[in-house]
Amino acid sequence: MDIAEPIGVAAGEGQAGLELTILMPCLNEAETLGTCVRKAMGYLARSGIAGEVLVADNGSTDGSQDIARSLGARVVPVAERGYGAALIAGIAAARGRYVIMGDSDDSYDFTALDPFVAKLREGYQLVMGNRFRGGIKPGAMPPLHRYLGNPVLSTIGRIFFASPVKDFHCGLRGFDRTAMIALDLRAPGMEFASEMVVKATVNGLRITEVPTTLSPDGRSRPPHLRSWRDGWRHLRFLLVFCPRWLFLYPGAALFLAGIAAMAVLLPGPVRVGGVTFDVHTLLYAAGAAVMGFQAIQFWVFARIYGAQQGVVPEEKRLTAALARFGLEPALIVAGGLVLVGLGLGVATVAVWGGERFGNLVGTGAMRLSIASVTAMLLGLQLAFGAFFVALLGMMRAR
Repeated sequence: MDIAEPIGVAAGEGQAGLELTILMPCLNEAETLGTCVRKAMGYLARSGIAGEVLVADNGSTDGSQDIARSLGARVVPVAERGYGAALIAGIAAARGRYVIMGDSDDSYDFTALDPFVAKLREGYQLVMGNRFRGGIKPGAMPPLHRYLGNPVLSTIGRIFFASPVKDFHCGLRGFDRTAMIALDLRAPGMEFASEMVVKATVNGLRITEVPTTLSPDGRSRPPHLRSWRDGWRHLRFLLVFCPRWLFLYPGAALFLAGIAAMAVLLPGPVRVGGVTFDVHTLLYAAGAAVMGFQAIQFWVFARIYGAQQGVVPEEKRLTAALARFGLEPALIVAGGLVLVGLGLGVATVAVWGGERFGNLVGTGAMRLSIASVTAMLLGLQLAFGAFFVALLGMMRAR
C-alpha cells in the first residue's frame, strides 16, 4: 500500500520509509509534554522501529513547542483550534505508515505501544485502546465519565453503528494513516474521537481493541475537556451521523401510532376500562401521524444531502428505492391523498348542510374534518418532499 503524500510536507519526505508516527496534540502542555516525548522517543529506540514523534501544536503560549523540538520531536503548528483540528493536521503531516496518537498530558504510557504496533502489523487498520480492560488508576477518570458518560456514549455508538469498539473515547489509538485519510475526518472538536470510530466502522475498516492503562494526568491545571459540553457534542455527532435514530425510528413510531389510533377512533369513541377516547384523542393522533411523516421525510433529506456532502454514508437501499419510484409515482400518491382529503371535506360540508349550516350535533363532522385535513397535509408534504428530493438529485448529478 502506497503512503499518501502528507499535506504540508515537502516532496519526498512522505516516502522517508518511516513505519510509525507517534502523534500528540498539544495546547499549553509544558508540564507534561516533555515526559511524553521522552517516553515516546525511548519506545522507538528500544523497539528499533523507524519512526518519529510529532507534536501537533494548537497555539501553545507556554513554550511547549520549544520543549518538543529540544527533545527531538517534530512540531506542526495548527492554527484552527480544537482537539480534532489538531489531530487532522497531525495525521496529514505524519510521515509514518502507521500513526499512534495519544494525549500529551502523561495519562497514557507511550512506552507500552507494542500491542498497538503488533495489531497494526497484522493488518488491522484501527487499533483502539480499551481503558476499562487495561485498568483505570485511582483519580484518572472522574466518576461521571467512568460510570455514565463513556459507557452510555460507547453503548449508543455500538447500537447505532454495530461497532465492535467498547471504549469509544480512549485517547490512545493506532491506525493505518492512508486508510484514515481516506475517511475524510472533519470534526474539529472532541467529537473527533467518535467520528474516527464511526467512520472506520461504516466504511468496513478492520478494527480491534487492546487493553491500555489510564493514569491521572500530570498537569496542575484543569483539563481542556468540558464534561457536559463535550459529551453533548459526542451525542450530537452520533445522532446526526445516524439520522435513522434521530428521524426515522421516532418518526415511524409516531406515524404508525397515529394512523393506528385514527383507524380505531374514526368510526366513533372507544372506551378502555374507565377511560373514553373520543374526537380530542383523534385530533392528537392525526397530529402524531403528520409529525411522524415529517420526521421520516427529514430522514430521507438528511441521508441524501449528507451522503452528497460526505457527512454520512450513502443509504444504498434508499437510493435504489428512490431511483425505482422517483418523482412521478410520489406525485400520484400525493394527488390521491389530496383528493381523498377534499372528498372528506365535501362530505363534512354535506353533513353541515344537513344541519342547515347551523350548530353541528355530535362529533361525526369533526371526525370527517380531522381525517380530511390529515389526508391533505400528508399529500402536500409528500408532494413537496418529492420535489425537494428531485432537486437534491439534480444537485448530485451536477
